[in-house]
Amino acid sequence: MYKLQVQEDEKDPQAWHDVKGPDGKLLTFETEVAAHAKLEELYPILVKMERYAADSKRTRAIRMYADDKE
Repeated sequence: MYKLQVQEDEKDPQAWHDVKGPDGKLLTFETEVAAHAKLEELYPILVKMERYAADSKRTRAIRMYADDKE
């Protein structure tokens, strides 16, 4: 399982938050490909900036352990 995270403050590398759906539940995905596709759908500008600029990453899909689910 994978979850999405977005960095709120580009100057604070510790300021990441989990992305949740409209129902307030954590968005999770079976594959990394599906997770990255959703990141691009939700945060198209940030994802494109990461691809084409030498900017630091502000979005990520990370593998979850079973205990991480809310």
